[in-house]
Amino acid sequence: MASTDGCRPGPTPAPANPDSAPAPVDPDRAPGTEAGTATPSTGRRPVAEDTGPGGAARTEPETTAVPTGPGATPTAPDPDGRTATTPSAPHAASGTVAAASAVGGRARREHGMVRAALAGLPFAGFTAFHGNTGRATQPERRPAGTPRRTDPAGETLPGPATGAPGGASVRPEDAREAGAPAPPPATSDRRTRDTYYTFTCTPIEVPVPVSGNPAETPGGCSATGDDSTAGEGTTTGRRGVLVFGADVTDQVETAERLRASERLQREAVVTLQRTLLPQELEQPDDLRVAATYRPGGEDAAVGGDWYDVITLGAGRTALVIGDVMGRGVRAAAVMGQLRTAVRAYARLDLPPHEVLQLLDGLAAEIDASQIATCAYAVHDPNEGRLLYASAGHLPILVRDPDGTVRRAAEPTGPPLGTGGWLHSSGSVPLVPGSTAVLYTDGLVERRDKDIDDGVAALERAFAGATGSPQVMCDRLIRTMGITADHDDDVAVLVVQHPARTGHDAELFHNAALELLGGIEAAPRARAFASGVLASWRFPTELRDLGVLATSELVANSLKHGAPPMRLRLRRTDRRLIIEVTDGDDHLPRRRRAEPGDEAGRGISIIATIASSWGSRRTPGGGKAVWCEFALPGS
Repeated sequence: MASTDGCRPGPTPAPANPDSAPAPVDPDRAPGTEAGTATPSTGRRPVAEDTGPGGAARTEPETTAVPTGPGATPTAPDPDGRTATTPSAPHAASGTVAAASAVGGRARREHGMVRAALAGLPFAGFTAFHGNTGRATQPERRPAGTPRRTDPAGETLPGPATGAPGGASVRPEDAREAGAPAPPPATSDRRTRDTYYTFTCTPIEVPVPVSGNPAETPGGCSATGDDSTAGEGTTTGRRGVLVFGADVTDQVETAERLRASERLQREAVVTLQRTLLPQELEQPDDLRVAATYRPGGEDAAVGGDWYDVITLGAGRTALVIGDVMGRGVRAAAVMGQLRTAVRAYARLDLPPHEVLQLLDGLAAEIDASQIATCAYAVHDPNEGRLLYASAGHLPILVRDPDGTVRRAAEPTGPPLGTGGWLHSSGSVPLVPGSTAVLYTDGLVERRDKDIDDGVAALERAFAGATGSPQVMCDRLIRTMGITADHDDDVAVLVVQHPARTGHDAELFHNAALELLGGIEAAPRARAFASGVLASWRFPTELRDLGVLATSELVANSLKHGAPPMRLRLRRTDRRLIIEVTDGDDHLPRRRRAEPGDEAGRGISIIATIASSWGSRRTPGGGKAVWCEFALPGS
């Protein structure tokens, strides 16, 4: 029966015939629970049998009113540890929320849903209803591997099976009241498993025929909630809450396994991405470089951003940044192949636009459905400029020593993989004291803004950023609002060409000599090299090797090259560089000389005595042949 506001509880009515035979034991009733009595350990009330229309007997869970209001608080836990959380006033219906109770914690399943009493279900608490209907998910703790309770029809019921009649669970208090031995307590080392239920709670009003005697109504009061006596044969309504519960443990566990699988896949892709990126950047003699890569947030798949720094020899450095369109393992794999190809093409010491031309064809061969952007730049300290080419990538930003920020926006071509385009190179000054930043679209692109606005914001942030390259990377990331939950991955590469003074300036020197044709060019070159190397206070052995390399390079240029010819000597804090340029564009190659050959040994001698050597074509036509010697202690 439903208890309502203003109803005064009365004595429980005695059986009509005390001498009559006891009622048969309901298999759904937990031990220690008698018909018509309350369970002392839980304070629950029994299910009352009502006679509906037509005289048919029907069983309904009795409802108990739960106080609500601004001062309502959760009730104290009973010996089972179960509590009921009182809903707040805005979510209560008519100032009360009825919580239905079932006998012995038994639940009934209707069409896959459980029609049960909240106080009888084995969960630790209940969440307030929202409006007139609500849903809540509560865990049930039971030992791992313990079978669930089932009713005679095979339906799964909440709570662990314990051997009680009908599969009902037995609490220690109920067992003691029934005179049966209590089940052994669960040991602390047994694992437990969460069981989840979803409840749908609907306020209902059931028509109930009542007699004129209020005492015949359980609780001793009328079902309408007042003290008036209803007439014979009248029908009134019982208010309560109909609770439908469903076991959603399998769905919850499936969702958790899916999320765990997605996390593992994302971690694998991030690991692959970081493995394909440089583990440690090469540090050129004349530049200071640093890079940062930030993968997207948990909800964003990893993309194909990459960067690289490649020392080309003779003091020149290649700077690369790119972005493969798409997400996941496929984009990361394509990125790894492109990065490897860039390093291979860079070793050829080709101009930037030729490198991108080769990459364009390779990208179409790797995966025609994948499109990538890339910016490739080369810094030559002798020229004091940054020579670059772009395939659909965002412009490089260069900050001059006076703080002016300029964009290296032109020329640019379509992304890699599109084909049919002839790329071209451009240049921008990068003198001592200048700084450049290369970046991917994740740093400046926002869904609600134009990408040009993002580049303009980066220019302002770059103009005020100071410190080492790594510090500048971190400051740009913070200033542009890149957080852990950013929806795209970001790559940033900062390059500084420091202005050296004092002792550092003494470690960097340049010397050059214009070579005129004739037999006197080689002796003049040897004398010039010997004097310069002596003034730089090199050891005698290194000075002799430098003079020998100068003689061979000049002789090779005089024989196979064409005017104009020039000798350049350069020292850094780590190496000595000797370079000879001429007007012929045929590159020398090392070959094995036969014993009877009078020529062909010059390049072999240079490759033997030098740390490294190489050649390249120069932009104005012609070539440059160079070799390097590592300084002692470098």
